[in-house]
This record gives sequence, C-alpha cells and structure tokens, in this order.
Amino acid sequence: MADPIIESGPSLTAKGNLVFKETTRLRFFGIPWPFTHYQIYENDLVVIKGLLNLNEDDCYLYKIADVNIKRSLGQRLFGLSTITCFVASDASGDQIILKNIKHGKQIKDFLLSQSESCRLRRRTVATQNLSYHEGHHQMANAAFDGHMTDLNHDGIPDEYQN
Repeated sequence: MADPIIESGPSLTAKGNLVFKETTRLRFFGIPWPFTHYQIYENDLVVIKGLLNLNEDDCYLYKIADVNIKRSLGQRLFGLSTITCFVASDASGDQIILKNIKHGKQIKDFLLSQSESCRLRRRTVATQNLSYHEGHHQMANAAFDGHMTDLNHDGIPDEYQN
C-alpha cells in the first residue's frame, strides 16, 4: 500500500486563523441579532444563518473579486456598515452581503488585501466571469472590454498570439 502524500507546508484549502467574528446587528440601536454570524479566516469567509436550523456557507477568499462598503445615515449613527463581496464562480451566488456589522472599514480592507494574497499564493491568475450569450463567448473582464476575442479558448486573446 502506498504512503499518503503529505504536503510540506500548510494546506492551501485550510481556513487558517480566525481574524474577525461578527454578528448581524439591528439597524437601529446596534444590538446584536444572533441569527446571522460571519467568521472571517485567513483563507475563508463563513456565513452562518439560522436559529433552529443552521445554514453554513463557506467561500474561499481567493474567489472574492471586489468588495464594496455602504453606510447609510442610520448605520453611521450606530457605527455599522454593510459590506458586499463580489464573488467569482461560487455556489453561493455572485454576491455575499455582510449586513449591519461593526468594524466595516477594517473588514473591507482585510478582505481586499487577503483575497489578493490568497490568489497569489494559489497562483490564481484572475477570477473572470465567463458567460455564453447568443452563441458567442463574451468575457466580462474590464481589461478586455469586449474588444478582444479568444476563439480557441486558451485564455490568451487571439490578437496576442503569433
């Protein structure tokens, strides 16, 4: 029987250390509402919802393409924020929304920097949204802006190939 392969370093899919733990709060008064919890690890974002029946949704940070923060007047009065993570190719959908949380600016900055370092560590070049519309492949990447084609689907625009 063959010996199992053991990696010399930490696994790329391990969650890592817990960095932030937040709970959704009531919009007014900033009181924790214990039915949605957010756990942000070094490599993973976990959303836990429910009271009796729990639903736990994980997303690797390298899949987060962009992060947006919004603060309404009511949220600013109580020090709360809503963070929207735009996710590429995840079963949980195109967005993960962290509603009414404290420390929004620090969490947003952490998610942006850590998602980039996770992509570099995993050697993930880009998280592109490839879609198929009306028989033509269109790349939803701002760098290509729909002007360059990749007919052989090798990831390199045909204009750059010899």
